[in-house]
Amino acid sequence: MRCSRSGIPFCKRFKTAGVMLQTLSQRTLPRVGLRWQHHAPVQVANEPILAFKPGSPERTALQKAINDLKGKTESIPCIVGGEEVWTADVRFQVSPFNHSHEVAKYCYADKDLLNKAINAAVAARKEWDLRPIQDRAEIFFKAADILSGPRRAEVLAKTMIGQAKTVIQAEIDAAAELIDFFRFNAKYAVELEGEQPISVSPSTNSMVYRGLEGFVAAVSPFNFTAIGGNLAGSPALMGNVVLWKPSDTALLSSYAVYKILLEAGLPPNIIQFVPADGPVFGDTVTTSEHFCGLNFTGSVPTFKRLWRQVSENLDHYRTFPRLAGECGGKNFHFVHASADVPSVVSGTLRSAFEYGGQKCSACSRLYAPDSLWPRIKAELLEEHQKIKVGDPTDFKTFFSAVIDNKSFERIKKWLQHAETSPNLNILAGGGCDDKVGYFVQPCIIETKDPKDPIMQEEIFGPVLTVYVYPEKQYKDILHLIDNTSPYGLTGAVFAQDKAVIDEAMKLLRNAAGNFYINDKSTGSVVAQQPFGGSRASGTNDKPGSRHYILRWTSPQAIKETHAPLGDWKYTYMQ
Repeated sequence: MRCSRSGIPFCKRFKTAGVMLQTLSQRTLPRVGLRWQHHAPVQVANEPILAFKPGSPERTALQKAINDLKGKTESIPCIVGGEEVWTADVRFQVSPFNHSHEVAKYCYADKDLLNKAINAAVAARKEWDLRPIQDRAEIFFKAADILSGPRRAEVLAKTMIGQAKTVIQAEIDAAAELIDFFRFNAKYAVELEGEQPISVSPSTNSMVYRGLEGFVAAVSPFNFTAIGGNLAGSPALMGNVVLWKPSDTALLSSYAVYKILLEAGLPPNIIQFVPADGPVFGDTVTTSEHFCGLNFTGSVPTFKRLWRQVSENLDHYRTFPRLAGECGGKNFHFVHASADVPSVVSGTLRSAFEYGGQKCSACSRLYAPDSLWPRIKAELLEEHQKIKVGDPTDFKTFFSAVIDNKSFERIKKWLQHAETSPNLNILAGGGCDDKVGYFVQPCIIETKDPKDPIMQEEIFGPVLTVYVYPEKQYKDILHLIDNTSPYGLTGAVFAQDKAVIDEAMKLLRNAAGNFYINDKSTGSVVAQQPFGGSRASGTNDKPGSRHYILRWTSPQAIKETHAPLGDWKYTYMQ
């Protein structure tokens, strides 16, 4: 769970490296502050999680926003060159828990429209890149304010209805995390401007943080509204122009975020909003000479395909493109005999089943010692019975439907594999029903084979598989965990024995980009646990940290000498 912070008053001006920067608008931000004097860092706080208790203002506002969406279909055009454009390829986004409800009508951008978007973006690049960073940062601070206040309920409701998130899952994503991305990235960007090289008389040295030369393609997934806003927003903040291809199954919320950025003052040509067929988008952007970056979250095959296309077109580009990608995981919970069992049970249930296991960080493989397994199993099955799957607008629902029919059928095949395999035993759940929505009951499976495909491949659904190991062989299991899956995203170790924790940290050093000790493998918070993994999980660029925004800059070092250069001969030559 994310943390809550108290409010801090907003400041009146910035200073950095002895140079006064432009005064920002004098105002008070709700629940967040910004102060920068001399070399002190910009201060911002993580957005608090609202509770949505019965009778609370936030619950009343959210319920109204949900009711306003019922039975309605929003028209969402492509936005190219600041204009709304419709093509003949019209499609619909449906609600996962009620697929008879078409929540959005949208169209695909074709190749010609994508090329028009590229030209519009590139034409706007120079002026945007030259705009002072504090001006660009102010747009994102304002967007965060809008999300935090007047548009919070709308974006939450659209995330719930369009992506089947419960209120808490929508709140930690579409509100808190996206607000944090905008505020912390803006903080990091302004502070980066103040990081300058040393100067030695008679010269002055400086660093200019330029945007990349060309355009960045942002490809976002369905499972986090915040990821879409960050994939498009971070490069734009750093002076880049962006073509944003949102997920077909998150159009409703993505478009709301896009409109908030425009409302906050983002010029219309900086981000082009272009839903499109994946291969058409990929083929078009990677063959443009102006392509300079890819900011991607999605599947391994798609990322590999795009990477391969980029490599094939290297001779065509003006610059070497930056490629950043996050591709998912096969995340583990390792339980030692010294572990606290209630923590294991609670953490695993949340990690495996929140949002139907459709988080890149979701736990899908659990390793339990035989000495603790009877107790862990009993408590897991007892709590499993209490999980309610249904309509996310029912505030008693723990998780809702999976995102679409394609996902439903893929998960269903894995459950059929579990039913027929002699190595696998379904302990609980696993029922599937797509009559009204794409519902899959949370499933707990025990395997005799720790190398069964179900322990190696990403499922992206509410399926947890357990391997029970002999207690004294825990070191062998740590090696097994490290070598079972091609991914390296998240993992957790539950143990009270400090020596075991130290061993696990060493042996699993490369197995997870986000590593948890006595906590679940999900729930990273911007600026607290910057997120990302390597191996097949991606390029581990750590969104949510100051490292991430450096990916979208092309620094220029400048030396200015204030005295005549003198004789060209060196003293040793005299």
